[in-house]
Amino acid sequence: MDAASPGFLVGHAAHPDWRTALALACAQIEEQRRALEAGDEGPLALGFVYFTDHFAGHAEALLAALRHSHPGVSWVGAVGVGVVASGVEYFDEPALALMLAPLPAGRFEVFSGARKLGRIEADTALVHADAGTPDLPELIAEMSDRTASGYVFGGVASARGRAVHVADGVWQGGLSGVAFSRDVGIVSRVSQGCRPVGPVRRVTACDGHVVQELDHLPALRCLMDDLGIADEGGLRDALPRLRTTLAGLTAESRSPLDRGGQFGVDTLVRHLVGVDPGRQSVAVADLVQPGMRLAFCRRDVEAARRDLVRVCSEIRDEIGSRALPQPEEALATPAARGAGDGAAALMRGAIYVSCTGRGGPHFGGPSAELQIVRRALGDVPLVGFFASGEIAHQHLYGYTGVLTVFSRAERGPPAP
Repeated sequence: MDAASPGFLVGHAAHPDWRTALALACAQIEEQRRALEAGDEGPLALGFVYFTDHFAGHAEALLAALRHSHPGVSWVGAVGVGVVASGVEYFDEPALALMLAPLPAGRFEVFSGARKLGRIEADTALVHADAGTPDLPELIAEMSDRTASGYVFGGVASARGRAVHVADGVWQGGLSGVAFSRDVGIVSRVSQGCRPVGPVRRVTACDGHVVQELDHLPALRCLMDDLGIADEGGLRDALPRLRTTLAGLTAESRSPLDRGGQFGVDTLVRHLVGVDPGRQSVAVADLVQPGMRLAFCRRDVEAARRDLVRVCSEIRDEIGSRALPQPEEALATPAARGAGDGAAALMRGAIYVSCTGRGGPHFGGPSAELQIVRRALGDVPLVGFFASGEIAHQHLYGYTGVLTVFSRAERGPPAP
């Protein structure tokens, strides 16, 4: 990494021993640091750490080792069944990814259940959470209300055992993360991964999680029609299809689809948790209210690929629209060449949080999802993880990817 390249430093490695993986990742960061001109970026004060659940039992020791090797750095992160770095993913193997950011201490503030916000005026925040936390969507919305932009991003820790998150300590339960002041340039977008299989309908009768009527018709009848199931006698044979069917929910006042006919950012995809042929109702994994829009849907690889490319292009264009013309030497880096304009020269680093149901297996091969990001966005330093729920705006999503880029450009709103 030369002095003209983005200022965040990334290291990542896979190894059965967490100490070896950490040493390898730290060595990569140290090599990049030596390549920078003295004083080019200032002190590295904030670190992001994501590690797979193979290392969850060593989380406290791992954090202690990071503090020893990087004194004065505040660390935030989470455990996942997989972690990601620039162009690569480590899924279901012992691995970790680190990123160090040269942000002045007064522009961010780490928070957790033991340390409340209050030292800076928070404009937005990276949030990590525990899936077992009661009323998690409400806590995320409350955290959003505490930021000036109303925008938070991040994900829910995922693990087959101990699901922890890191914020200058190792935590279980609740929320933790880091808030940023308005001086920190951030652009963030949500990429949906599902496609509607029928029309967008209106909920006209419901009770809690149970949808009783859609467009004044029995909800189960609507589901069968949208899936092309001929009659109730075929319901048992259609069970495999029902298990792969989801529901996209949108508030009454919001538009469920974007201009391309795909789900927009206001749609939350939820599992179907049951059907009741006797009452002709459908149960979904969220509270439903009359007037909400609902569209039955399925995961769709091609739609997910297109939407991920769209998200990267929007971020690049947003940063580029605020950028001053760049000299030729600033466009000489691989990132700038990949983006084809001066926008990538202003991208300092990125965080990508993807659903555990996405990743290479869903996109067609190992690291395929991260390669799409790399080709579309450029060679930007990036880390992240596969989450059991993705956080963006003030919502808890599923089956999405949340991409957030830190830039040198004067910031605007994180997302439309």
